[in-house]
Amino acid sequence: MTEEIVKSALCKVLYPGFTKDIVTFGFVKNIVTNGNDVSFDVEITSSAPEVAEQIKDDAITELKAIGASNVACNVIAPTLPRESSSRGKNIAPQVKNFLMVSSGKGGVGKSTTSVNIAIALAAQGKKVGLLDADIYGPNIPRMMGIADIKPEVNGNKVLPIKAYGIEVMSMGSLMEPGQSLIWRGAMVMKAIEQFLRDILWSELDVLVIDMPPGTGDAQLTLAQSVPVTAGLTVTTPQGVSLDDSRRSLDMFKKLHIPIAGIIENMSGFIAPDTGVEYDIFGKGTSQPMADEFDTKIIAEIPIEPGIRTGGDDGKPISFVNPSCESSKRYFAAAESIWAMIEEINANGGVDNRAVQPTTPPGVSACSTASAPKQPQAQSGSCGTGCGCH
Repeated sequence: MTEEIVKSALCKVLYPGFTKDIVTFGFVKNIVTNGNDVSFDVEITSSAPEVAEQIKDDAITELKAIGASNVACNVIAPTLPRESSSRGKNIAPQVKNFLMVSSGKGGVGKSTTSVNIAIALAAQGKKVGLLDADIYGPNIPRMMGIADIKPEVNGNKVLPIKAYGIEVMSMGSLMEPGQSLIWRGAMVMKAIEQFLRDILWSELDVLVIDMPPGTGDAQLTLAQSVPVTAGLTVTTPQGVSLDDSRRSLDMFKKLHIPIAGIIENMSGFIAPDTGVEYDIFGKGTSQPMADEFDTKIIAEIPIEPGIRTGGDDGKPISFVNPSCESSKRYFAAAESIWAMIEEINANGGVDNRAVQPTTPPGVSACSTASAPKQPQAQSGSCGTGCGCH
């Protein structure tokens, strides 16, 4: 029995929920053989006990089939998700953590990021939901391969659609294809609240929320409706994108949302024929912005044809090709995000009581241009009573 024979057998052990095996993922470590006795470690990203049990059973079965006498398979898994310790208003209490994915402007790959981060978190064994809160431009159904699926209704609640092991809901799943929504801010705010309250989300470890571009009613309503555990900003290397991304990061600060990091999209281009990476739009230009807001770039995602085709075809690259370079970077970013969520909860969680509105229900003071400007309070409030400062 040699190391090569052991690896060949373990190549038949698929990681649960994926079409790739544990050797291809690089999870198999420290193989030791002694005659027909074999021992090895499997370092997995999932904290779910059933995932570890299935991998161990399958590995032992495959090795016994090629003549191994004694098999010692040590599965090393991360700790179980920590319960949220957040406080304040929460209209979706069955969800333990909320991740707001935001951008200062459109067209930077925010929805693509939301999809692939959600899938990467699910691959770690987390129970994940994905809410498409981009009311005017709901692209998540196409990207998740559920564009033609309508959600089921249970009483006066709506069941989320399941895809790639994730619970998904989007305005695009409730509308007819191509239908436009010409809504004022108050209707957008109401829709965000209903997506949180009237969707039958299960007990999720994290709900990834793909926000509309900008820093408006939707973002403020979300922060006032649930304690957002962390915020993720998506940008591209160009200066015009970075200008708007600063506003997104500033919004997190004003809404008391911890910043999980920055994802720099279109950061280089990987040529499909050679695999060489070229910095056609620049790369790493977000670092000064990260330093300014005391955060970090958690992933530089290159332009890769598989990302585009995966989004258009409803086959996210992090699921169908987890071993490619872009997927590896999404997985690393998800690990960084989850580590921060755990740290936030260990330190007392988040609290959205300071951002609750003092204006009448249905009125967004920040977005009411005609609202009389009040003298600025010593606390740094904008003076309109929205609670955003």
